[in-house]
Amino acid sequence: MSCKVVLLDDEELVRSGIRVILEADGGIEVVAEAADGSAADDLVVKHRPDVVLTDIRMPDVDGLEVTKRLSALPQPPAVVVLTTFDLDEYVHTALQNGAAGFLLKDTPPRELANAVHVVARGEAMLSPRITMRLLSAFSAGSAKQTAKASVDQLTAREREVAVAVAQGLSNAEIAEQIYMSQSTVKVHLGRIMSKLDAANRTQVAIVVHDAGLA
Repeated sequence: MSCKVVLLDDEELVRSGIRVILEADGGIEVVAEAADGSAADDLVVKHRPDVVLTDIRMPDVDGLEVTKRLSALPQPPAVVVLTTFDLDEYVHTALQNGAAGFLLKDTPPRELANAVHVVARGEAMLSPRITMRLLSAFSAGSAKQTAKASVDQLTAREREVAVAVAQGLSNAEIAEQIYMSQSTVKVHLGRIMSKLDAANRTQVAIVVHDAGLA
């Protein structure tokens, strides 16, 4: 079964290029696209995509609002924000609003297609060039204290899984590293997300880094 994607970007040339890259993968189908985020809700309800790729900067409804709206849906798709800049000032808000991650628009084609598959599986995907700078930017002052208090709620096993998530490991890799089944990893991850009030793996990683555990 192919992974269904909705693409949002105000530049037609960019949309066309990304569509070509994704559909060349063979396992990805771009089911809809739009030049603005105002159509995002309707497109998601109509096409039920696995992933929404959205530009962070659009003239009317931008990627931040798109992410917030879609994350509030009963069965939200994974949202990946696309940006031109290494450290866009809006990326932090996008992640806090529930984005599964973000990628630079100059990401190599194979990595872009792989990122779609990764987030469709419920995992996080952050551009390697700026992941550590992003996470360290969150780790300051009261955010660090709040994160530590949140992490204190976790059991020792849950903390072990949370740290592995922050290290970028997949469920399969976590299962192998700490000797448990993937289904058990998923159970632990669900409890971790609930206790940390995290919408996805990216937000789990942010809290863990804020708390100084990874």
